[in-house]
Amino acid sequence: MLVLVAAALGGAVYWWLDAPMRLAAPTIDLSIEPGTSPRALAQDVQDAGVDVNPLFLYAWFRFSGQARGIKAGSYELDATITPRRLLSKLVRGEEALRAVTLVEGWNWRQVRQALARADQLKGDSTELDDAAIMTRLGRPGTLPEGRFYPDTYTYSKGSSDLAVLQRALRAMDKKLEAAWQARDPNLPLKSPDEALILASIVEKETGRGSDRPLIASVFVNRLRSGMLLQTDPTVIYGMGERFDGNLRKRDLLTDTPWNTYTRAGLPPTPIAMPGRGALLAAVHPAESRSLYFVARGDGSSHFSATLDEHNRAVNQFQRRP
Repeated sequence: MLVLVAAALGGAVYWWLDAPMRLAAPTIDLSIEPGTSPRALAQDVQDAGVDVNPLFLYAWFRFSGQARGIKAGSYELDATITPRRLLSKLVRGEEALRAVTLVEGWNWRQVRQALARADQLKGDSTELDDAAIMTRLGRPGTLPEGRFYPDTYTYSKGSSDLAVLQRALRAMDKKLEAAWQARDPNLPLKSPDEALILASIVEKETGRGSDRPLIASVFVNRLRSGMLLQTDPTVIYGMGERFDGNLRKRDLLTDTPWNTYTRAGLPPTPIAMPGRGALLAAVHPAESRSLYFVARGDGSSHFSATLDEHNRAVNQFQRRP
């Protein structure tokens, strides 16, 4: 008789371990703080909205021998969760991850806006100015523009936006250092920072990967010959929020530190976040004699070595009736 009772109890336990638990909502967020005991965790599971006896759940944690392996974090539970799957998820640290994408060509203002909109990302940078943010990231005195690598970054619920920025900053440091170490030896660039500035201009001038090395060559050729870069994206950047979508002649003549129609050489900072393609183009420009380019209207550009040729291309591609 005792054997039958034991067998029945054992069967009930195994059934309970693999039976989906009822939830108060289609999905439940469960946050586990570091140092939470197995007993307190079992109660937290019930408090989060899972219909389970916390004593039974605590007993399962202890009986399994895996209670010490439970990892703190943010987890998402759905209607398929069972006591056995719950423990496995917690031991494996299978947190519910969100993601935020920083897009190639975005400026720093757009980065901050994206972080502010990101789901369940803690806005520790919201009340900080640019200098304070860079100090918190361990880079005091560095301006933030262009310093973060455009990519998709995953994070757990409640993570700090500063942690995302730190990862993006380190990623750009690595990408830029690798590009600089592999640069063409005769570039008229004095530092990785100048390569980053040039890459940001290339990024904003075209979205077509095949054109980037040629566009970089135009600017490199101009730097070598002492010509003004005369690139519209730098003027637009210098205008900031005053830019209304239309670039006028008076804007090209209005001096700012970023106006490459009025000032020689590279602007003082990047104007956007360059991606890998723009970084590589900046340090490996195409071999060409081109000094000018004009958009064809299909996303590509026409390149010219002389002003006369450029003017003909402008008439062909920009002044068509």
